[in-house]
Amino acid sequence: MDNLKNGDNVLIIWKNDSQGNITSLIEDVKKVIQSDTVVLENSDMITEGSREHSSFDVVLSNWLPPHSVSHSDKLLAIIIKLLKPNGKLILKDLNKLTSTLKLNGFVNVTELENNSYVAEKPKFEVGSKSSLKLNGKATVWKLDSTIEEAWASTNNDDIIDENELLDENDLKKPDKEALSVCATTGKRKACVDCTCGLAEELRGETKETPKSSCGSCYLGDAFRCATCPYLGMPAFKPGEKVMLDLKADI
Repeated sequence: MDNLKNGDNVLIIWKNDSQGNITSLIEDVKKVIQSDTVVLENSDMITEGSREHSSFDVVLSNWLPPHSVSHSDKLLAIIIKLLKPNGKLILKDLNKLTSTLKLNGFVNVTELENNSYVAEKPKFEVGSKSSLKLNGKATVWKLDSTIEEAWASTNNDDIIDENELLDENDLKKPDKEALSVCATTGKRKACVDCTCGLAEELRGETKETPKSSCGSCYLGDAFRCATCPYLGMPAFKPGEKVMLDLKADI
């Protein structure tokens, strides 16, 4: 009871399986706070909306044996909202809760004797916002002059000229033919179903060279499409290079 003072609004969280005298606990709290107002909540029934937020100076939890209240993240999240800023949570728990309390937003967590803890809610309200005053100017971070001087005095590494990292072979222009490789295999040989254009390039064809879409152009007009570039030309052998005057009317 050392953390209670006169005038505090106190919430007691307990469980129905308590073997202690809840009435006696309430009377002890009333004597310290000099008030008849003490609120009770069952740990299994309490919710975020059970009480008005920021309405208690102290929450006393699990104070009676067998200390079976489970201080889960859910319960601690409810408690921190019910506490006023700078309000205190005083609890008993058989488990180590220092890290758990800190992760749920409590500060100044202190572990006392008999498995008891005292933790505080921060000075600000949960979800509160604060504006940063920058005087309308962008802030530029700069190293202190003493830090810059210290860095300069300790950093004696020579700066390497990047041009010295290149040799004669690096400066040579690559052979154009050496660049003509398959985009998939990286080899000079084109695939059977080549789609990257290497097959045409190796055959000396250009983008202006007509390409058959049906594969039957060499058979003659009876097998050619209406837009075939070979339309009107005689049949030819498969693979035979046929010279077309693409500028002439067909």
